[in-house]
Amino acid sequence: VQLQASGGGLVQAGGSLRLACAASLLTFSSYGMGWFRQAPGKEREFVAAISRNAGSTYYADSVKGRFTISRDNVKNTVYLQMNSLKLEDTARYYCAADRAGSASYYVREYEYWGQGTQVTVSS
Repeated sequence: VQLQASGGGLVQAGGSLRLACAASLLTFSSYGMGWFRQAPGKEREFVAAISRNAGSTYYADSVKGRFTISRDNVKNTVYLQMNSLKLEDTARYYCAADRAGSASYYVREYEYWGQGTQVTVSS
């Protein structure tokens, strides 16, 4: 199982990025997917999650209204559209897969993790 995240980079505050996570899961459509992030010296934190059929989505309060999670079960890919980026969004972003299929806030409920992609927001 591989989760390959891409789309990170350097962007000015107020700008946008779109992250993508391609999954080599045979039954991708049965997995809940999440995005988490980790800044240097900080714990990994929840960003957004989407259930297997995209019927449920959840967001951290800090990104609500600015980020949008979506998925394409044909392409086996989950996306994170990030708008109005702030300096505090700087972190390494990880995608993760949950066999239970739900949209979970909790790191411990995700069995598979990608290697992450770096997002740096500058002033």
